[in-house]
Amino acid sequence: QCFYSFKANFLPEICKIVLSEGIGAEIIGLPELKLALKLGFPTNKIIVGGPYLSKELIESSVKNRVKEIIIYDLTDLKKINLIAKKFNYVQDVCIRVNSQKYKSRLGIQFDENKNSHIKEILNKYQNIKIKSILSHYSTQMNDFRQFRANIKAIAYNLKFLSKFGIRIDNINLGGGFPEATVMPQDQLRNIARKIKLELKQLEINYKNICFEPGRYFIGDAGLFISKIVKVSDNRWIFLNIGNHICPKFARCSLRFYNVSQIDEPHKYKTSIAGILPTDQDVLAKNYFFTENLTKGDLVLVTNTGAYCLTFSNRFPYLLPKILLVNDIVYTQIFDPKINGDFSLN
Repeated sequence: QCFYSFKANFLPEICKIVLSEGIGAEIIGLPELKLALKLGFPTNKIIVGGPYLSKELIESSVKNRVKEIIIYDLTDLKKINLIAKKFNYVQDVCIRVNSQKYKSRLGIQFDENKNSHIKEILNKYQNIKIKSILSHYSTQMNDFRQFRANIKAIAYNLKFLSKFGIRIDNINLGGGFPEATVMPQDQLRNIARKIKLELKQLEINYKNICFEPGRYFIGDAGLFISKIVKVSDNRWIFLNIGNHICPKFARCSLRFYNVSQIDEPHKYKTSIAGILPTDQDVLAKNYFFTENLTKGDLVLVTNTGAYCLTFSNRFPYLLPKILLVNDIVYTQIFDPKINGDFSLN
């Protein structure tokens, strides 16, 4: 089963395309849930959860009968149970466990000394049912060893829960896939085969296996058309974008192409800065680019479809227009002068 991570790119037109492919939705907040419901995502294909579950989010999730609510803390079980009881409904729940990755703080870290009464706790809550277990190891995972570590985290926690008679139907391995340009289909298939084999060798039984891709679907679908606004010494160029709209926090595999000199070899080390008034606004250092650096040249910045808008900030520059391209046809889906902002509310 597959659930698109709305936080990767929540533009309605993008989410409509995902919906048209029959893919479900992975939601982290109430604005995303409202959007998913408005667009017509079937509620049995919506999973909701995150480190913070507001009362309003839980109520809307239970009321609309979403497939699962994902918890990062056992204290959320009580909140979900109370609300589900009010609606006379038994809500399916997914437990996110800590992946055991170094310094990871997200998810529940089961400990036999602290959690030995988990069965008794669950027995008190008659309006919830634990159906799934989730572990998300990292982002931009391009090595099977990372996927294997994630599976081992799942296996450890399944074994722990089974000691107390808690049976889990489904396993969720989260997302973490890089852009499709970084991981071609044959590599993806190879990793999928290895995951299946690893699960078999560890004797992990499950009804369904779930993934929450975001970046893999839309990372390489987005790009910026930018312009060189300044050429500085030591082969530094400044583009008319920056970390306010193309943030480092998005961890995109950025690629830069001089469209105005596209036939020229891109083999000369060049550093690329943005337009924020800080020396920290660096998009790339020693990137292979064209020899001639000309103010006004257009530069294509690719692999920006995932998380750039999500982590963009309110720095006082005008937001760019956004175009949706389908083959040779394009549609403008956002204009800051008309729409103001693309934030969800």
